[in-house]
Amino acid sequence: MSTTYYFAIVGTNDSPLYEAEFGAQRDESKYLNQFILHAALDLVDDAQFMTNACYLKTIDRYNDWNVSAYVTPSNIRLMLLHENKMEETIRSFFIDSHELYLKTMLNPFYEPNSSIQSQAFDTKINALAKKYLL
Repeated sequence: MSTTYYFAIVGTNDSPLYEAEFGAQRDESKYLNQFILHAALDLVDDAQFMTNACYLKTIDRYNDWNVSAYVTPSNIRLMLLHENKMEETIRSFFIDSHELYLKTMLNPFYEPNSSIQSQAFDTKINALAKKYLL
């Protein structure tokens, strides 16, 4: 059985800025994945004030799924829905994804808190997922 990952970058107004699914593609679970991550947003908001670290580790569970989160200093939430616990590789994935998001923010044509439509960004996130998760 191959593992599925669902990654989302959530803006400060709780709207998704970027979404990607890695591993085995299951279209019927896309909305369930979105629902699980959206339900965990309140737990992220609570957990971010309990620690000074950006990486919050696993903050929620739903059946066999774990939700891990990373909160940037500008309150952008990077969230990953995954089946198995690999804390260190997930942390590395989040750090590199955050760096990639920062490079996107430096683009003068990017409007903060707007959806990320860049094909280059998508390609680099998929390469990070292949490096760390798959």
